[in-house]
This record gives sequence, structure tokens and C-alpha cells, in this order.
Amino acid sequence: MSLYGYQLRFGLILGVVFLLVVNKVAEKIEEGKNGKKLNMLLFSVTLHNIPEGMAVGVCFAGFLSGNSGIALFEAIILAIGIAIQNIPEGAIISMPLKMEGKSKGKAFLSGVLSGIVEPIAAGITVLLINAVVPLLPYLLSFAAGAMIFVVVEELVPEMHTGLKSKLGVIGVTIGFVLMMVLDIALG
Repeated sequence: MSLYGYQLRFGLILGVVFLLVVNKVAEKIEEGKNGKKLNMLLFSVTLHNIPEGMAVGVCFAGFLSGNSGIALFEAIILAIGIAIQNIPEGAIISMPLKMEGKSKGKAFLSGVLSGIVEPIAAGITVLLINAVVPLLPYLLSFAAGAMIFVVVEELVPEMHTGLKSKLGVIGVTIGFVLMMVLDIALG
């Protein structure tokens, strides 16, 4: 197996273990409170956005270096793709907050703020490209592990309650098909 395969496995496992520990700490802090799920979701989506921003930063840094073979169009397409998938991620944050009684403005702002780390991470990555590139496989797989934990622990069980079950399956299918189409069309 290649070094890249080990990096991906290590980062993925580290992301899941990290969220397991954070979840345990959150349970202790939030005992008796109803907000644990929302806090975990907000934390993991925000955490997951950092390596996404770094990936965009790597693309733009590659373009700016002039010798990487990355075209400006490719960097822009990646940024647009990540921006598109941030819309449902923001909704994942905003909708439960609205249902918990937060105002529309506060719920929307929370969804937006969970994604604000992406352009910040992209900018820092462009500035520190030589230090960040070797860590990127670990960071991206770490983010994937964190999101897998949240999806399996919180979202899938929630999706199977009441009438949400069929809607959830349809949503996941549409999202998967859309990502495959984008991957092939823009790949």
C-alpha cells in the first residue's frame, strides 16, 4: 500500500477518534441539556470546513506558483464546487437552530459562520503553502472522519424518525448523483 493510503486511513481514524472524545466531553458538559446534538453538528461542520478551505488554497497556490500545471479555471471550479456543497451544510446548521427557537437571522448567521473558516483557511494555506501541502492528506481525511462520525451518530438515526425516512433517502441519493455528475463533468 502506498504512503498516501496510509495517510488517508490514519487521518480518517484520527477524525473519528477525535469526535468520539469530543462527543464524550460534550456529554459531560451538556448533561441534562438538549443542545448536545446541535453543538456537535456545528462543531464538526465547522471543523470539516477547514481542510476544504485548505484544498481551495492549495489549488490557488498551485496556480500562483506557475509551475504546478494547475490552471486558474481549475482552481475556480474547485472553489465553486465547494461553495455549492456549503449551501446544504449551512442549512444543516440553520434549520435545527430555527426549530430550537432561534430567530431566522441568528440561525442563518450561525450557518454562514460555520463556513467562514473556509476562506480564512484558504488564505492561510496560500501564505503557508510549503508547510501545509504535506499535511493536506491527513487534514482532509481527518475532516472526512469527523463528518462520518456525525453522520452515523447523529444524522442517520434522526433521518429514520417519522416521515423523514423516505425524504432522507431521496436527499442522500440526489446529493450523491449530483456529486458524481459534477465529478465527471468537471473532473
